[in-house]
Amino acid sequence: MIKKNAIIQMLFVFVLILMTGCNNQSEGSTPAMQEEGTTESSEIEDKSLTMLFSFASKTIDPHQDWMGVRAGIAETLVKIDEDLQIQPWLAESWEQNDEKTWTFNIQEGVTFHDGTPVDGEAVKASFERVMNVNDAIVTNLKIESMEANGQQITFITTEEYPAFLSELVHTNTSIIKADVENISEQPIATGPFQVVDFTAEAEIKLERYEDYWDGVANIDEVTIKFNSDGNVRALALQSGEADIAYHLPPEALDPIENSENLRVESISSLRVHFLLYNQAKPALQDVRVRKALDFLVNRPVTVSEIMNGHATAANGPFHPDFAFASEEEPESYDPEQAEVLLKEAGYEMNDDGKLEKEGEVLELTLATFQGRPELPLMAQYLQAEAASLGIEINIVTVENIDSYLWDQQEEWDLVTYSNLTAPRGDGGYFLNVAYLPEGSLNPGQIDIPELNEITKQLNVTADLKERVDLQKQAVAIIQDEVPQSFILYPHIIVGVNERVKNWSPGSEEYYLITNKMDVE
Repeated sequence: MIKKNAIIQMLFVFVLILMTGCNNQSEGSTPAMQEEGTTESSEIEDKSLTMLFSFASKTIDPHQDWMGVRAGIAETLVKIDEDLQIQPWLAESWEQNDEKTWTFNIQEGVTFHDGTPVDGEAVKASFERVMNVNDAIVTNLKIESMEANGQQITFITTEEYPAFLSELVHTNTSIIKADVENISEQPIATGPFQVVDFTAEAEIKLERYEDYWDGVANIDEVTIKFNSDGNVRALALQSGEADIAYHLPPEALDPIENSENLRVESISSLRVHFLLYNQAKPALQDVRVRKALDFLVNRPVTVSEIMNGHATAANGPFHPDFAFASEEEPESYDPEQAEVLLKEAGYEMNDDGKLEKEGEVLELTLATFQGRPELPLMAQYLQAEAASLGIEINIVTVENIDSYLWDQQEEWDLVTYSNLTAPRGDGGYFLNVAYLPEGSLNPGQIDIPELNEITKQLNVTADLKERVDLQKQAVAIIQDEVPQSFILYPHIIVGVNERVKNWSPGSEEYYLITNKMDVE
């Protein structure tokens, strides 16, 4: 009986404590909400998103780095859609007045992040600045003069230039406020997000711009972090440190694909992975040597084993979906034919099992980089294949591949490289920048007179059918001369947390952070 009463007393005390606690909780929360005029539903934390990207930005000056548009900071006059068709952006419309004159009408109501209206004069000032700081844009746009009038800006090019409109998609033509300081760290532009803080090669912190002209962003804060290690990016996604992780290694996808909270987006890109030959080097000036190395590239194996099927074997610079792409099958793996070509070029096996010619051993330096984790694997594969024929390839891995190729041109012989070849839906861009002697993507010093002439003819040809024919002729010359060995068209492999909504990667790799994307 005593035990029963004790139990009843204990239960009574426990219930009393619960009731007191509930009352205290209610009394403690209600006055605060009444005082601040809030409700429970309004105490939701700000929406935030973290993206992990592979290539670090030393600057976020939109005129010198691609991250301005990618991060939703800056915008261009026109953009391309998912079908690679040019669409209005900051310019609501345009017309070509004559062969060299283009007039653009700027959207009404657009402001820079400091509230300054964007008009023709502001756009003109932005273009004047980019042409002062970016020689490649000067070459690409061929602008002779500009005139601003209210919400209009008119460009006159130095020559007939049908590709002018598509070149304005280039991220470095972003419209920014030109008369401010510290543009490299705090650009003032027109996008849905503005810069809060930037640490070079580490991260960008963004917050939404409340007066964005095309509808305020769904997300309050975005952090973009940089890491060149693909496996680290994959692990950060799995641990929840990142919501989106770009350029994941194919071999790291299994745990992501098997997760209920994560997904993998793998889409065909407009990019090609290839070997670029340094044609300032005597050995590689011989087309037979370049063709021999091309025969050592096993494209099907590279697609299946290195890319785990997330790619398509390449038959030229342009993806086969384009009308101007090659219709030939990709070159076959043929080490026996490679050996024949090397003998024709005068190379013989010495006593050490190395190929040599006139006492010089065929020894090559191959540069690669970790930003695209599959490229070092391709370098190692070629190294092993070349060794079986007596070619010694030494691999060097560098952090900033572009700086290395231009600054150390005497140090390398070939490189595993990757470029967007038709990012605006036309091959003229790549033919100009990758093959003309003054091209901004020509560190291999390619100079093929016949190809140069076709490219110059293409630059003044407006008819679409004629442009396709000229580009096909250019591709045929490239395949004959082998200034590069095209390996595969990679998929863009992105890991995404399921909390991310209204977003998917685009094949153009331009518009990563948008006002439409959302998180749960």
